Amino acid sequence: MSKVFGDPVKYEAADRIGTLTLNDAERRNPITGKAMVEGILAALAAAEADPEVSVLIVTGAGSAFSAGGDIKQMRDKVGDFAGPPLDIAEGYQTGIQRIPLALYNLNIPTIAAVNGAAIGAGCDLAMMCDLRIAATNAKFGEVFVNLGIIPGDAGSWFLIRRLGYQLAAELTFSGRIVEAKEALELGMVLEVVEPDALMKAARARAATIASKPPRTIRWAKRLLRHAERMDLPDFLSTASAFQALMHTTEDHSEAMNALIEKREGTFHGR
Repeated sequence: MSKVFGDPVKYEAADRIGTLTLNDAERRNPITGKAMVEGILAALAAAEADPEVSVLIVTGAGSAFSAGGDIKQMRDKVGDFAGPPLDIAEGYQTGIQRIPLALYNLNIPTIAAVNGAAIGAGCDLAMMCDLRIAATNAKFGEVFVNLGIIPGDAGSWFLIRRLGYQLAAELTFSGRIVEAKEALELGMVLEVVEPDALMKAARARAATIASKPPRTIRWAKRLLRHAERMDLPDFLSTASAFQALMHTTEDHSEAMNALIEKREGTFHGR
């Protein structure tokens, strides 16, 4: 299945794997404007609503993952950056800030396949995903301070949780560019591969996830999300409730039988 949600976003799904592609290669996939934001949100909603999708790959068309915001529009104070401060703030809330909320609430795992520059909001989009794989020519930059602004899209919230405070602070305050090799050393990405092997590597990791019981994967992600914000006693209560639900599924019985019988399980999300 392949769908285009507006001109700048393409979504397709096959073999329990969804792929969201930022599809404005000529402009290096800026996350600016209603069409891009609405397209991303529509693709995320399609993946979430499809019981046949267990994992989502997020990538960019062309040479960049995403170059972030449209610098010319920022300079000229047009589009998303026009008007008095209250209008701009409201524009963030009704625009780009809906993306981190949607990605955070997505109940399937996400893998960023970073095929080139991930700068500003593009870097933040990659960090919003659960896993990240980078091509050797990828680069990351939390560059907002270089433009005299701060991350307005939840980048700081995700960066701290992915890297810890000290590394998040250093990258935020310096505004420097991180090449793929260093990104691997810092833990920003799981793996670095040659550009022509990037999607193959991303799909291999996605296929591993997609081979697991589909409802269990969604509940496992919910549990990780709770773990980020709950204290231990409350979390244990939540974990026991989630686990009790899993014990009643057909996929749990199939997984146990497959393990005992030394065969691959066949799962149906029931």
